[in-house]
Parts: sequence; structure tokens; C-alpha cells
Amino acid sequence: MMNHPPERPPTGQTVHSSDARARLKVLGAGIFSLLLVLGVARFAYTPLLPLMQQQAGLGVAQAGWLAAINYAGYLSGAILASQISSLVLKDKLYRIGMVMAIVSTLVMALTTNVVLWAISRYVAGLCSSAGMLLGTGLILNWLIRHNHRSELGIHFAGIGLGIAGCSAAVMLMSPALDWREQWWAFTAIGCVLLYPALAWLPAPDQTGLTASGQKMVDKPPSALYLRIFMAAYFCAGFGYVVSATFIVAIVNKLPGLAGQGNLAFLAIGLGAAPACINWDFIARRTGDLNALILAAVLQIVGILLPVMVGGLIPTLLGALLFGGTFIGMVSLVLSMAGRYYPTKPAKMMGKMTLSYGVAQIVGPAITGQLAVRLGSYNAGLYFAAGVMVVGTLLLLVLKLVERRDAQHTRPQG
Repeated sequence: MMNHPPERPPTGQTVHSSDARARLKVLGAGIFSLLLVLGVARFAYTPLLPLMQQQAGLGVAQAGWLAAINYAGYLSGAILASQISSLVLKDKLYRIGMVMAIVSTLVMALTTNVVLWAISRYVAGLCSSAGMLLGTGLILNWLIRHNHRSELGIHFAGIGLGIAGCSAAVMLMSPALDWREQWWAFTAIGCVLLYPALAWLPAPDQTGLTASGQKMVDKPPSALYLRIFMAAYFCAGFGYVVSATFIVAIVNKLPGLAGQGNLAFLAIGLGAAPACINWDFIARRTGDLNALILAAVLQIVGILLPVMVGGLIPTLLGALLFGGTFIGMVSLVLSMAGRYYPTKPAKMMGKMTLSYGVAQIVGPAITGQLAVRLGSYNAGLYFAAGVMVVGTLLLLVLKLVERRDAQHTRPQG
């Protein structure tokens, strides 16, 4: 297992401190890359959506399709990531993705053409996968290679910070800037984030050995385990995408909560920022699958609180719960993929994200259509919670499969 605390050569405090600094710098590159590809290129769309509907003539159904197209781009990137073995190629595509994230954000400010917006959202989705899968895979490979814990909690703090940051930015800018000027502002922010995202991530090591000379060996799960795992992760993707895409619009239409949507989105980000670190600690105590089941149950509660209870406090509590769980599930799943495949973590990450990505295409499109027919996004939230219940049951089945697989391999151990 590559999960043990790192072994240090007895060469004094200087080596220890420089090694710690290198780790923080690599994790910092990951945080800034996620701030760029998700906080700027992807999630800025959610708090800006009501403004674009008011000022740029964006329709409800069109808004849903733009979100779906964004996830189609993410899914395309996941397919690509699952097929690539070369660390050098992954590194090149990661760096191209960081630059294109800024370009896709700029396009949103340059036009009101829905087709061009759709192209921008597709490219932004591709860039999201460059950060989430290729970047995460490169960082996890570096951590394992340098005998650090194969945990991604600090790295994935970038997602929560990105959500909270873009929501806070829109709340601060909206009185003074229109929708177009805010996309320009996000483009400028992206340019600032680009440098650390590129400069702080070192070129990948291709030796196949850790820094202490140990050979990195893949330990893949059984085919049945992987199939059920992918199905459960599909459900998690559906549960995530409806709230993540429409929460601002949903909350704004709830009784007595007009104008509070961005506050709920900010709460999601604040809940998500420390969540992955917390779930790393929970998983150490309970095991990965038990942690995933707990996160799924809490996420269902978070999804339903705004529509079943209502009011500002329950809505914000639901947002905090949702933010604190969806990203924890992503972090746990991708960390597990990295431990199964330390030599090529992005391959299994890509396969898992295919199922997550399909759900993220289907979810916004269904929710947009339901909103048009029923005049409310609420049905989409109920549907998402139901899918999450199915996913939770699949995770319980996965525990049985894990036990069965362990029994089959024990005699050979």
C-alpha cells in the first residue's frame, strides 16, 4: 500500500522542510488549476445565469442545454483521459486546458450568440476535465511517487473555494457591472490564476519508481466491483448536477427567498472548501466505502431541505450539507482510483468520470424540460434525490462485493 506515512532519509530538517514545501507547491498548483477551470470557466455560469436571463435574453430551456453541453465537454475529456497512458502527453494536455479555460471564459463576454456560447461551454467542459482528471492524476502520481499519503483533500479544496469565490465575486460585482462586464472580470481573474497552475506543477517523472526506489504496482478491483462502482457514481453525478447548476434559480423562486440564490451558492462553496480534508479523515477511520455511504445520505438531506422545509436557514443548511458532501464523494472516489492504479491514476479516474459525466448531461436537460412544463425546478430536485437513494443502495451492495473479492484473494495472499 502507498498509504503509509512517508519515509524520510536521516538528512536533517532542511530536507524535511524542502520536501514539505515541494508538496505544498504541487498541491497549490492543483488548487489554482481547479479555481481556474471550475471556479472561473465552469461555475461562474451558475451565479451569472439569472443575470444572463434578465439582461441577455437567455431562455430557461436554453440555460439547461448550455449546462448539458458543458458536461458533454467534460465527458469528452473524461473519455480522452481514460485512453491516455503517457504522463508527458497528460502534462501537455493539462497545460493546454488551463489556457483554453481562459479563452472559453472570454468568448462568453464577446457574444450573445447561443451557438457560440454552446461552443464556449463545451470547451470549458473539456478544460474542467483537464484540471479534474489530468491535473489530479498528475498530482496524485507525484504524491505517491514521493511517498506522501495518496489523499486529495487539500487539492480539492480548490473546488469549494472556486464555487464560493465566483459566487462572492458575482454578488460584489452585480450592483456595478452587467453580465458581459462580469465575464470580462472573470477572464482577468483567470489570467492571474494561470501562472501558479502551470509553474508550480513539475514535469512528470516516468521512471515507475517512488523517490525511495520502490516499484509502483497497480492493484485493480474486480470487473463486477468496477461496474457497480460506476453505476453508483452515475447516481452521484445526477444528484450533484441539478443543485450545482440550478441552485441559484431554484432558491430565487422559493417563497420569501427572492434574491437569495447567490447566498445559497456561496454556502455550497463554503461547505465544499474544507470538505475533502474532512472526508479524508473520516475515511481513515471508517474506510472509503462507509465514508461514501455517509456522504451520500447527507447529500440527499442537503438536496431536499430547500424544497421540503423551505425558509432561508434550512435552505442555507441544505446548501452547506450539499457542498460538504458532493465534493467529498468526488475526492474519495478519485483517491480510490489513484490507489488502485498508482502508475496511471487518470485512466480509472476517466472511466469513473464517464459515468458521472453522462449523468451531468442528462440531469440539466431533464431538469430544464421539467421546469418548462411544470413552471418550477423543484421536481428536478426530488428526482435527483431519488436517484441518489438508488446510488446509496448500490454502495451498500458494493460493500458485499468488496467482502466477496477479499475472500477470493485471501488464499493467494
